[in-house]
Amino acid sequence: MTICLTFHDLTLGYNSHPAVHHLDGSVRKGSLTAVVGANGSGKSTLMKGVAGVLKPMAGTCSVAAGVSIAYLPQQSELDRSFPARVIDLVSLGLWPRRGMFARHRAEDRERLGEALSAVGLEGFDNRPIDTLSGGQLQRALFARVLVQDAELILLDEPFNAIDARTVNDLIRLIKRWHGEERTVMVVVHDLDLVRQHFPEALLLARRPVAWGEAQEALSARNLLRARQFHEAWDEDAPWCVSGHHHDHRYDEHSHDSRDGKRGAA
Repeated sequence: MTICLTFHDLTLGYNSHPAVHHLDGSVRKGSLTAVVGANGSGKSTLMKGVAGVLKPMAGTCSVAAGVSIAYLPQQSELDRSFPARVIDLVSLGLWPRRGMFARHRAEDRERLGEALSAVGLEGFDNRPIDTLSGGQLQRALFARVLVQDAELILLDEPFNAIDARTVNDLIRLIKRWHGEERTVMVVVHDLDLVRQHFPEALLLARRPVAWGEAQEALSARNLLRARQFHEAWDEDAPWCVSGHHHDHRYDEHSHDSRDGKRGAA
């Protein structure tokens, strides 16, 4: 099995306050994983850590050598008032290969056109992004990911506030990437969507609760544990000291520790 991404006792957070604690395990190349959990459970923080936007407070997050990354943040993090067209937004996917200010070549224009067509935005090239609906904007962002042609794709809540048709179209694109043996991690709130379309799931409650086959990871028992763990965290707890975990009102050691980790094998 080829490993794309490895976590070793990874702790991530903001202003010395941890949001993801003690994550160990690996993500195999070509896998499709949903990252799930309650609001504030560390899902978006983890994606930022993998993308390199957020540095670890402790431990490591290691991407295999030579693996390129495409990261799609939440729409709420984007400034839609910026005076840009759809083609400008999608073209940003070319800069890792071409540079920010390089002129587009004929093959670049062809790739941009194919990406817009693949997401159902053919003819939208010159539309200002501030005139797009939420679903249309998400399609444009997926087109940008398509243009990046990355081996590791990170999508943070791509299905929020969009219509069912757009969700289905974007799911098809995600499955296309999975079929191409790209490694895809997606933050998802809809557990039914995860059970229906995602082979694997990582359940977070600021620490890993379960990681593996989606149906098993999202069992009623694990979801209850996640809720109890999440409620038990001290919001004012300091940065974890290496080798010491925060105290929990819920006794996590009464369960098999394998539920909270996924090993490399």
